[in-house]
Amino acid sequence: MKIAVLGGTGKIGFGLAMRWARAGEDVTIGSRAAEKAIAAAAEATAKCGATVHGAANRDAAAAADVVVLAVPFEAQAGTLADVHDAVQGKLFITAVNPVDPARLHVAILPPEGSATEQAQRQLGAAVKVVAAFQTVPSFVAREFKLDYEGDVLVCGDDAEAKERTRALVEEAGFRAFDAGPLANAYVVEGLVSLSLAIKKVHPLKRLGFRVVGTPA
Repeated sequence: MKIAVLGGTGKIGFGLAMRWARAGEDVTIGSRAAEKAIAAAAEATAKCGATVHGAANRDAAAAADVVVLAVPFEAQAGTLADVHDAVQGKLFITAVNPVDPARLHVAILPPEGSATEQAQRQLGAAVKVVAAFQTVPSFVAREFKLDYEGDVLVCGDDAEAKERTRALVEEAGFRAFDAGPLANAYVVEGLVSLSLAIKKVHPLKRLGFRVVGTPA
């Protein structure tokens, strides 16, 4: 499977790219500047021992079967405009969290309700947008050999797209749970600010959220 990680030069995207490459996927890191992506891909290849490619965002998205968005919220609209035509008909996984850069521990809501719903509206109905990885700390993604106690919550309106996403989450080394429709993404996205608010008071290094319960 060909996976493009747009914003793969950032912490969370860089880590996910390494994890999927180690699992045997054909991974390309995307960036606004192709040379930056190529440099990050070379670093990822050296770190994880598996080949990672680099390309400009639009080229990476056009060649991919699955596209993953891992950019800051303020860069989302511009990135989506750039790759709009290249992602039509594809699974599009977003790990974006809408946070105020000046107050990371305070959740904000876009007019559409969530960054994920905003992405779906901008890309159109032909793209199967799914939210995932919002609650995974960036250093956990980069430390690809690290076992993580938290879970990944997956939101989307297409059942098949969610199942494909859950499989990729687990391939990256995390436990995944179907957390309902796209409309629930605002809850998941808000958890990152909640976790940062908790960490301001409680010194927890690997803070995460985990689903608990006994199987029926």
